Amino acid sequence: MTYIERYKYLIEEINKNNALYYDNDAPAISDMEYDALMLELSAIESEHPEIISTDSPTRKVGGSVQEKFGKVTHKTRQLSLSNVYSHDELREFDERLRKTIPDIRYVCENKFDGLTVVLTYKNGLLTLGATRGDGEVGEDVTNNIKTISSIPTTLPKPYSLIVRGEVYMSKKSFTDLNKKREENGEKLFANPRNAAAGSLRQLDAAITAERRLSMFAFNLEEIEDITISSHSEALELLRVLGFEVAEYFIANNAEEAVNYVRNKEETRNDLDYEIDGAVIKADSFAHREILGNTSKSPRWATAYKFTPTIAKSRLNEITIQVGRTGVLTPVANITPVLVGGSLISCATLHNEDYIHSKDIRQGDMISVSKAGDVIPQIMNVIFEERKEDLPKFFMPKTCPVCGGEVKKEETMAAYKCINPDCGAKKKNNINHFVSKDAMNIDGLGKALSDRLGDLGYLNDVADIYTLKDKRSELITLEGLGEKSVDNLIQAIENSKANPLSRLIAALGIPLIGTQAAKIISKRFATMDEIILADVEEISSIDGIGEKMAQSMKEYFSDPRNIDVINRLKTSGVNMTEPLSEEEPSSHPFLGKTFVLTGTLPTYSRDEASSLIEQRGGKVSGSVSKKTDYVLYGEKAGSKLEKAKSLGINLLTEEEFVRML
Repeated sequence: MTYIERYKYLIEEINKNNALYYDNDAPAISDMEYDALMLELSAIESEHPEIISTDSPTRKVGGSVQEKFGKVTHKTRQLSLSNVYSHDELREFDERLRKTIPDIRYVCENKFDGLTVVLTYKNGLLTLGATRGDGEVGEDVTNNIKTISSIPTTLPKPYSLIVRGEVYMSKKSFTDLNKKREENGEKLFANPRNAAAGSLRQLDAAITAERRLSMFAFNLEEIEDITISSHSEALELLRVLGFEVAEYFIANNAEEAVNYVRNKEETRNDLDYEIDGAVIKADSFAHREILGNTSKSPRWATAYKFTPTIAKSRLNEITIQVGRTGVLTPVANITPVLVGGSLISCATLHNEDYIHSKDIRQGDMISVSKAGDVIPQIMNVIFEERKEDLPKFFMPKTCPVCGGEVKKEETMAAYKCINPDCGAKKKNNINHFVSKDAMNIDGLGKALSDRLGDLGYLNDVADIYTLKDKRSELITLEGLGEKSVDNLIQAIENSKANPLSRLIAALGIPLIGTQAAKIISKRFATMDEIILADVEEISSIDGIGEKMAQSMKEYFSDPRNIDVINRLKTSGVNMTEPLSEEEPSSHPFLGKTFVLTGTLPTYSRDEASSLIEQRGGKVSGSVSKKTDYVLYGEKAGSKLEKAKSLGINLLTEEEFVRML
């Protein structure tokens, strides 16, 4: 896999897990695994800034806004925090900050495991409550917020302010809620965070009120007519105004902060609410202003994440799930066990190589870990408790869903069902097609699409656009009615207007994700052009590798896929990409190639690259005779020396800003 292919894979994987965590309240990987993906993505972007995508997860907060709620544009951008996982990393964080602020001191707080909200008060009255969303736009949940008793609807003084807090569900309320749901035969919540997030996102505020939510205020975003100089001063004001504020600790140096997080990790289970770490913030607002932010996170704060919680359980059975591309994924089904506040019953085993490397077998006693609010991983087998007669696990030779032939991918660990008519592949392909990042057909979720597939209404994605002809039959199905069916049909009709790039991404072509689909659709503006293009034409596009081009050609060489596309055309699905806006025509950056090296005083590399690209320039990762400018900062290395030897124009940040 080339670095470009790996880069695109990482973007897709991170965006998928962002949606699971922020939008569906159903995370699929641990925080540590997620952060490892983000670190790898950042490393590739640092090494190859010329390929940085404008929709890279490094440039945005993970959540999004659900359609069922009104949209709220935040007055101040709601950033997320960078993470550290060890005491040494926390010491390194302190060392970085002290280079700029030698006398810095910190406020240390709990890192609550709930849902972030932003509250707006006008003249002492609560006027708006919103979720964080993607950091810029959130969901209007004001009515639900007002049902939470720990959130004051009226302040004792007529202040106008914005408060950020964390809505959570206590461990007792979580236990009581799940007990009630079990008695009613309802699906249990996995953990308190999911329960809190799901409760706050109810359209019926009465349901939210029943769930007994609480909130800790942890930040004063803005206040009119009052000057406050520090975070600790702001927390005390919030306490006086009636907000619930958790205890905090002032640390004057790194060792005091390390002792705080060590103590918190040891005593976390004594609390009646879940925390998954501690937050260390610069106390002085003046210091925060000097340190500034990156495009995603404040430089003056970090989150210390606790080490995984581990529990013991038995692996009862290894079952197989089949994905939309036919990849078979083994899943461990374990005796349900409570791990860090979550009831765990399954964990992914990734592939056969992973299972053999840990020598995992059905019937083993295993250690299950959970880092924060996640579905867990199997840490290791407890070999001293293994029965002697447990057989090794091997992937099946035939698909467990359709019985079709299974083949191992060359140079990869994955096994695939190669039957094009596999029911699991068809269902998962339809689910991908209607998803938010693809055709975005609201109302056709997995449960309904699978059900319609079983009933014979949906055999492939083109059948989605024939559902309007089956309206009278659909409204008779249990759980559906005229209104829900009409809304679904309207959402399907609306999706026809999506640009070609969304359709390409929705088709589920191997190796072709949302960003690759945009790049290809910009080069070939119609579906017919893409179908007729050969491998050489496609692979010549900047950002598209040969394997991706081959995958495209193989997909469009299959008559069954062409049949689906022709039926989509007949249904009126758009097959063109709108023309992009003209590039800037007069800026000195237009058509120029830049190389960035070293650390700039003000801009991050991402920010400087974005400014160049917005003005028609290109950012490259290596210096050559074709390079027009080298923008350099502190600790610039070999790239600067090479630029000097080639006589390339050199720019300091100050000179760069003047050119801007």
